Amino acid sequence: MTNFNETMTFPSGATLKNRLMMAPMTTQLSFYNGVITEDEIKYYAERSNGLGAVITGAANVQDLGKGWPGELSIAHDEMIPRLSELAQAIQAKGAKAIIQIFHGGRMTKRATLSGEQIVSASAIPAERPDAETPRALSEDEIKETIIAFGEATRRAIEAGFDGVELHGANTYLIQQFFSPHSNRREDQWGGSIENRYRFIDELLKSVFQAVEKYAKKPFIVGYRFSPEEFETPGIRLEDTIWLLERLRETKLDYLHVSLNTYDRVAHSEKYADKTILEYVHETLQGKIPLVGVGNVRNRQDVETVLANAELVAIGQQMIVDPDWAVKMVEDRDAEFVTKPFEEAYQELYLPSPLYNFLNMRYQPSK
Repeated sequence: MTNFNETMTFPSGATLKNRLMMAPMTTQLSFYNGVITEDEIKYYAERSNGLGAVITGAANVQDLGKGWPGELSIAHDEMIPRLSELAQAIQAKGAKAIIQIFHGGRMTKRATLSGEQIVSASAIPAERPDAETPRALSEDEIKETIIAFGEATRRAIEAGFDGVELHGANTYLIQQFFSPHSNRREDQWGGSIENRYRFIDELLKSVFQAVEKYAKKPFIVGYRFSPEEFETPGIRLEDTIWLLERLRETKLDYLHVSLNTYDRVAHSEKYADKTILEYVHETLQGKIPLVGVGNVRNRQDVETVLANAELVAIGQQMIVDPDWAVKMVEDRDAEFVTKPFEEAYQELYLPSPLYNFLNMRYQPSK
């Protein structure tokens, strides 16, 4: 089993000091235009100690890709100076700084986009309350979006980040192209699973072209994915295994599974004998590092995840326990915050946008 305190050298040559990563999480701390605030920089800096890497919350690569208010942006060159300050704040604590890049697709609202209609692979609304119907992206717009991911990677490099993570999970645009629910296209971008994979394939080409052209040192490129969808039709674990069999042969440095609990079992009876994490790890055959995640709060959780992954990402625990990684490294387990998240966050000083966001998440009835 992997020891969390071992270094990790990725295929790109970049090395983490240990196997602990901060998971990407929404903070809603950016300005209305996506520029990073001092509160946001401070929030990440306070949580970077002891970690091998910090993955930021999602940064939109295009204005039409904005998913929610307070989301940081990497869509324009004028964002670079403040992005650079964020990267430096994380790196000053000894952690690698990885920025997650994404496009919200249909998982946003016209109001968030200043009145513009939301977009997706096809004109199919999400199955959630008050979901708006998107318009299908044109062929030219698809190509522009692919270029935008490459340009976002260039900006990340120029800002001094150590890497990017493509957000292909949580039902956002990258996943929307792969999903048979959101992608009903009949052109080269839809239909067969091979065609639905084309958008991902072209994105990777765009991103790696930017890395090869602009990076002067090893630069990390990761990819996050959701293993299942609940919609019908939708992504099933067998579809994800098909996807992973292709991604494991790419130049990606890691794959990051999105799970709410690391011991989750698939809904398909065909894959009920093991956890999703185990099936995913077996599929990768050791060819590419896997990041496990999902309700990791203590040393036992870390060890359990690392039995079926090379790295472990810590999410909500890092919000309520900013020094958690330092405590882990220094064997100060008795000091871990153990209260339920819905109680623990209320005992911290958190900037009001983040506090209000957590309040909506944990106290929905109030």
